[in-house]
Amino acid sequence: MAQIREIKKRMVAVGTIQRITKTMQMIATAKFTAAVQRTKATQPYTEKIRSLVAAVCSDPSEIDHPLVGGDRKPSGKDLLLVIGSDRGFCGAYNANVLRNALKWRNARQAEGREIIIETSGKKAQNFFKFAKVAVAAIHEVGDKPQYEVVAGIADQLMDRFVAGEIDTVRVAYMRFESNARQIPEIQQILPMEAPTAEGGEAGTDSTAYEFTPDEESLLNDLLPRAVRTSLFQAFNDAVVSEQIMRMIAMKAATDNAAGLGRSLKRDYNRARQARITTELTEIVSGAAALA
Repeated sequence: MAQIREIKKRMVAVGTIQRITKTMQMIATAKFTAAVQRTKATQPYTEKIRSLVAAVCSDPSEIDHPLVGGDRKPSGKDLLLVIGSDRGFCGAYNANVLRNALKWRNARQAEGREIIIETSGKKAQNFFKFAKVAVAAIHEVGDKPQYEVVAGIADQLMDRFVAGEIDTVRVAYMRFESNARQIPEIQQILPMEAPTAEGGEAGTDSTAYEFTPDEESLLNDLLPRAVRTSLFQAFNDAVVSEQIMRMIAMKAATDNAAGLGRSLKRDYNRARQARITTELTEIVSGAAALA
């Protein structure tokens, strides 16, 4: 009797978990659909800004802009912005991003560099707290990145870079390529790398352009805009990757719960049948004893 009651309780618990994970899967699917639309909407703009920068920089070796680098006194400090998630239940999303970021940090420290860590997302913050790694700043962006918020973060980073406080700025995030492929990546956003002719459409175009206003004025507007859009695209990619990995994780949990539920139901039926058989045997034995 106790075994049947215990199996029944487990069946109820598994059924409840299955309903919860199914609901979370549906929510993640809806958020993924909205996030991928935002990412695809911003990607052409980001690529166009980069192509404009390449078109303006007809001779990359002559670029003299604070965001590109140039002659500057090194500070020996690098900044790494790590983009994690605020919530869990998204498979190996946070583990892959954070492991990649920590590996890069350790490698740079071995070279004698001082690494400044900044985070976005509670999971990244908790990870570095557990690892006893100091976090210089925490940025709250959420799962619906707003351009104004991300642009404000980019402006702060650009100001610190131009002031010479840091030598490089990189962002560790999960780059979204397709529904089946997300890659943990560390992307350098400062100093901006001068565009080259290798593989770039603008770089391979030998047409001479006349710009109004002049190239310097255009770069003063385009380069900061390129930094902001690159960081914004990284946040958007991170959100899409998070939602799709949560959707996959919750689907697997739902399927596992369904399989466990079927197994428990089979065990319950066997235990119930065994109990009935035992009772029938006892009744027959009692009747035979009385006869």
